[in-house]
Amino acid sequence: MDDCAAAMLGHVGLGERVHYYPEKLSGGQKQRVAIARALAPSPRLLLADEPTAALDKTSGRDVVDLFRQLADSHGATIVMVTHDNKILDIADRVVNLEDGRLVASA
Repeated sequence: MDDCAAAMLGHVGLGERVHYYPEKLSGGQKQRVAIARALAPSPRLLLADEPTAALDKTSGRDVVDLFRQLADSHGATIVMVTHDNKILDIADRVVNLEDGRLVASA
């Protein structure tokens, strides 16, 4: 396994499960693997649709903190769609949609 990929799995709390097969992982763990895969190549643009939906509060916070670190350290742009208002404090900009229409932008 690539060192970067293994390190990213460690960042999402799955470093000890590097050699696990998907059927041995919970739904939340699978979601963290997907997030680690997306972050491993240090993309300049990351589109994240409900990235914390299957995660507990702590894991979800860790993931959005990783997103923030990526954005800050690599100049990446991250567009995240979420219903989780508890993680909006890391955003540079929040756009609210209701029934497919823009209702607020900050």
